[in-house]
Amino acid sequence: MPRANSKVASHRRKKRILKLAKGYWGARKNVWTVAKHHIEKGLLHAYVGRKLKKRQYRRLWIVRINAAARINGTTYSRLIHALKLKNIMINRKILADFAMNRPEVFASIVKQAMS
Repeated sequence: MPRANSKVASHRRKKRILKLAKGYWGARKNVWTVAKHHIEKGLLHAYVGRKLKKRQYRRLWIVRINAAARINGTTYSRLIHALKLKNIMINRKILADFAMNRPEVFASIVKQAMS
């Protein structure tokens, strides 16, 4: 009885990895073991990067809110504390957008929170 081998499955697996490695430089694009290593590493970095992106955006929003708050005579921490005390439920993404694009709306929010 002939030995069964998973030729079709292994070929498809290799084809999928080498397709993902398209555009890589040198042996990374066409040598199976090297391509496999770099694809796995790249996918790992992509996973971590998706988590880091959320942190970086939050930091950016806080910087923008702080800059606009200082223009309006307060600081970021005082503004956030005042918003919580007044039960004004508005997230940092929207606050940062108001700070950048609608400064008059942001100023009215600061005035409402600080009064």
